[in-house]
Amino acid sequence: MSAPILETRGLSFAYDEREVIRGVNLAIQPGEFVGLLGPNGSGKSTLLRLLYAYLHPRSGEVHLNGHDLRTLPQRAIARAIAVVPQEAPETFGFTVAERVLMGRHPFLGPFEFETARDIEIAREAMLRTDTLQFRDRTFNEISGGERQRAMIASALAQTPEVLLLDEPTAMLDIKYQAQIMRLLRHLNQERGTTVVAAVHDLNLAALSCKRVVLLKAGRIVHDGMSADVLDERLLASVYDVKVRRADAFLPSLES
Repeated sequence: MSAPILETRGLSFAYDEREVIRGVNLAIQPGEFVGLLGPNGSGKSTLLRLLYAYLHPRSGEVHLNGHDLRTLPQRAIARAIAVVPQEAPETFGFTVAERVLMGRHPFLGPFEFETARDIEIAREAMLRTDTLQFRDRTFNEISGGERQRAMIASALAQTPEVLLLDEPTAMLDIKYQAQIMRLLRHLNQERGTTVVAAVHDLNLAALSCKRVVLLKAGRIVHDGMSADVLDERLLASVYDVKVRRADAFLPSLES
């Protein structure tokens, strides 16, 4: 087995005195598609923020390709890891095309302008996320779902080794849920992009994620192949509610 691309060792974090991540040890191999699941307040979003150094642990370490994140410049982290947050930040005055092109900034030097190649990469990312159609509209005048797709396009423009997503389909209708999950699966399978996504929808997790990490109260309680972890008994123990597996109306992830 190759060395982990992302690894946490004894990771803990607290907001003031409220501990929300407790001794998490997690190794993610290159090319994995990992879903982080758990009830509200289980620590999914906080764990993601620790994985790209937006937050800093109270104790423990996060390693990227064997290097402690605390020793790496932010630009080096941004070249390897792209992030799609749960809520798009305000970007006053920027068009969608300009916001997507910001994904190329980690690769530009001081006072350097985007090249034709950078612009083409951004355009391809917009095509893939069906956002090219409103490229000239300002970011803040498009809908929440359109913003989410634009944020995913910006992350794709980073051409990352690792893509971290926090509830990537939460604001999307069923058409775009399927489109985005197909795209993520393609990036994972065809390009070898490592994908780690906090997912709320158990059905989408079952369809998309090869590996599932179940969190409860800031701890990993189950970690394994999705077919094994997405088990009625295990899910009931984590969500504190009876779960029954049944056929459902699901978006097809086939092309």
